Parts: sequence; structure tokens; C-alpha cells
Amino acid sequence: MNNTPYFPAFRPKLAALGRRAASTRNRSAQEIEAEFGRYLPKTLLEPTAHGAGSRQRVFTVARTFWCFLWQVLQPRTPCRAVVRKVQAEVESQRFQVDENTSAYCQARKRLPLNVLRTALHQSAGAAQERSKHGPRFHDRPVKIVDASSCQLPDTPPNRKDWPYPAGQKRGCGFPVLKALVLFCLASGAFLQFATGTWCTSDASLLWQLMPTMLPGDILLGDRAFGAFVFLASLLQRHADGLFRLHQARKLDLRNAIKLGKNDWLISLHKPMNQRAPYVSIKEWNGLPDSIQVRVIHAHIPIKGFRTQELWLVTTFLDPVAYPIEDLIALYFRRWDIELSFRHIKTTMGMETLRCHTPPMVLKEFLLFLIAHNCLRALIAEAAQTHDVPRERISFKGTVDALRSFLPELLHARSLRAIHRLRRRLLEILALDLVPLRPDRSEPRAVKRRPKPYPLLTKPRHRFQATIHKGAGRSHQRVLS
Repeated sequence: MNNTPYFPAFRPKLAALGRRAASTRNRSAQEIEAEFGRYLPKTLLEPTAHGAGSRQRVFTVARTFWCFLWQVLQPRTPCRAVVRKVQAEVESQRFQVDENTSAYCQARKRLPLNVLRTALHQSAGAAQERSKHGPRFHDRPVKIVDASSCQLPDTPPNRKDWPYPAGQKRGCGFPVLKALVLFCLASGAFLQFATGTWCTSDASLLWQLMPTMLPGDILLGDRAFGAFVFLASLLQRHADGLFRLHQARKLDLRNAIKLGKNDWLISLHKPMNQRAPYVSIKEWNGLPDSIQVRVIHAHIPIKGFRTQELWLVTTFLDPVAYPIEDLIALYFRRWDIELSFRHIKTTMGMETLRCHTPPMVLKEFLLFLIAHNCLRALIAEAAQTHDVPRERISFKGTVDALRSFLPELLHARSLRAIHRLRRRLLEILALDLVPLRPDRSEPRAVKRRPKPYPLLTKPRHRFQATIHKGAGRSHQRVLS
């Protein structure tokens, strides 16, 4: 095509169209791959010579990955809808795909877990690379730790690994997956995670992630992490921490060194014969017998705040280099991870996962984190391009704008059109800013009333709801 002497004016457009058609051949969820593929290495999803992904299949590793990612970006999308999407995309090539969802479901099971973990690391790195000027503390990276939970389908394999919370009857509740994540304050991306049951302590999950802390890191957390083992472990790794003081700690300030108003320097001693069960004997013996920490007391006279006073403990000992006001303002940034949990659980629909076995639950959970990080990378790109604060760009607005622009980006007829659409997308994201609403109070209350259905107090195969004519409510009849 490029060597023809005829119609030279059309040659650039036709050549671009040819490259575009060749680049989208034999791919599915093409719009997601075309946009988010920039944040992942090209070699990650290439076929392997041996093992999973080596055979020639309809659902290759790359196609399965992008279909799965497209699925989690569309809340409550069944596997059947994904198969129909693949059928529609390959129909133009006169190639037919079986209507059954079995091939796609089996391909998801074969998807290597290490590939998804690498994708999580790479997507977080892409978001961090585009957020070099994001919020930091004394030019040091800040990581936030917190835990959340997701409901799972009520299947025997899920119940075995993640049992019901206390008080739920068998067949009447849902298994609960608990996950603790490390969150990057500068980029808004999820870096690492650890999972457990609903009764697994947050401290034991964080101890699994402590080896990922790097020299110079700053770790923020609530009162569940203000323990001696974490403060001492951070100091050993040449990192620092700022946590809320645990409510059970008996604080004696009579022998403390007063650094200023509401500011003290105290010594914390390693508890004798009270080794935490999640800490090995070797790790416990490697911790120092005592460390010096700083304790700060702050009053919060803001109307609507649930907490009116804070007791903070930190490894930042210098009151001149790290004033008390700066540390209190830094601790308030811990709320960013709560907002990200709301985005990924409510906006993206991760509050209820859909897979029926523990290995698939972990893969679905990982895909949600990867999708979230890719969205954060796009937000960081818009913030960097148009010089606006990253945290003010609307996450929900980003999801809506991306869904609208992806089909147009896919069917653009030239690279120039793709770049123009992408620039316009970044401009729209930068203009969709969340209003500044300091000290805003939003009580957790539901206005819309639920349907007056009875509660499921028996397993479903023994429970049958009937509506009596003339009665304004439902009644239950338990089958024997």
C-alpha cells in the first residue's frame, strides 16, 4: 500500500488505517487494552513456550486478562456478556466463538496468579511515575495502611476459607474476605495487600507486609498499628511511622521529656513474655529492648467530627524539623485511603465479589486493584498535564468519561485522531474537579427505604416467602 504511486494524498490516511486494523486484530475488550495497555509492560501477557498460555486457544492469556479487566469495570457484568462481546468483535473476521461460557471461565482459572501480581505492581508503578509531584512529607513517600472487607458468594469452598462472621446462621449469610492494603498517598494507587478471615487481626496482616517497607518510607495508620513491634520494626528498616495511640495503652507521662505544649518524648519497652503470635521468636529477639517515640495530644474543635481529641505516637523525634502542626495535618491525610475504599467498593462495585472458589476470588480481587490503579494513573496523567491537584479530580467522573471515550478511541482512523481524543479526555478530567468543602460532615444515613421483605432466617431451600392477599407485608413459611 505504501509503495503504490497512485493517489499519494491518501497514502498517510490509508497507511494509518492499515496499522490500526493490524494492531486490533485477534484482540478482545479492545478499548480497555488500547488505553490501559500503556500502563503495563508488553511482555507481561505474551504467550509462553511451556505451561499456562502456551497452547493456541480462543481465550489466550492476553485476551482473558483484558476481558476480565473489562468485566470488573462494568459492575455486575456476567461471564455471558463477556462471551457475547468476544463474539461480536470476531464476527467481522468470519470467526465464530462458542456461545457457552465454559471456555472463558476455564481460561480465567488458568490465568496465572503471578501475572496478576506483577500487573498490580506495574500499574502501581505507572501511577507513581505520573505522580512525582504528588503530596509527600519532607520529600519522602507516604504509605497508608488500612483494612476493609468484601462479601463473597455463599458457596462451600468460600465458606471453608472465609467463614461467616459471628452471629450468622449457616445458609443465611455470606462469607467475608478481609483485606489489608498499602496505599500510596502521592498517586492514590494500591501497592500491596494481604488477606485473611473476618476475625484475622489487622496487626497480623500488616506484619506480613512489613518486608515491603523501604528505607525512607513513612507509614500512616490508625490505632490498630501503634504497637511496639511496628514502631521498632520501622526504625530497623530506616523508615518512620505515625499512628494513633492504642486505647488500651496506659500512658504515664510523669517521667516523659516535655518537648512543648501537648508534646512529649517517652520510652517504649518491649513487652516481656507477651510476644505477638504473628511474630516469630527470631523476629521477636531481633527487636530492641526499648525505643524512643514521640507522643502528641491534639484537640479537634471541628463541628461534625466524631473524634474530638487525638493521641498520636510517632518515630519523628525532632520537634523543630517536624512541628506538631505538620504531623497532625499529615495524620489527617490518612482519610484518603477511606475515600479510595469507597471508590473501589461503591463506584466500581467491589463490595460484593462474584467468584465461587477461593483462587478465583483472589484473582477477581486483584483485577479490581489493577483496574483501580490504571484509573489512578490516568487521573495522575490528567493532573500532571493540566497542573491541577490529583486528589481533586473526580474518580466517578473519570470512570464515566473513560467509558464514553473508549469506543471513540478504538475506532479512531489515525494516530493523530487518537492523540487528539486522548488530549481532550485529559482536559475533561482536569475540568471535572471535586469542590473544596472543608470540614464537611456527611452522616452515614440511608434515605431510601428498603423493600418490606422478610429476613432470610433459614437456608433458602427451607425458606419460602408468601404474600397473603390483603396483608400489607410478607410472611414466611418454613418448609420442613
